[in-house]
Amino acid sequence: MARVHSSTTLAETLSWYCSLFLVIMLVLSCCESFTSENEGIVKRVQMNVGDYKPCDEIYVVREGETLHTIGEKCGDPYIVEENPHIHDPDDVFPGLVIKITPFKNR
Repeated sequence: MARVHSSTTLAETLSWYCSLFLVIMLVLSCCESFTSENEGIVKRVQMNVGDYKPCDEIYVVREGETLHTIGEKCGDPYIVEENPHIHDPDDVFPGLVIKITPFKNR
């Protein structure tokens, strides 16, 4: 009967643990993305219902936002007119500070 070397047994055991760890990480990453998708849907539904917090008067542009999306979110369709420092509406970048005047307050 052939005797299995202890280093081979150790390598096989370590291989199984690594495989198990990878499977657990994959399952957890799938659950996390599913949860974040659901949170995004809930936020969109809340905004559509009108149950959202109005934007502050001073707003800092975040990554991926446009003046159009900010205007819809904050209820201010006249952002360009209220902010003379914006020369090109297509040149909006993260960190840009703009003044928001919600349409309801006009």
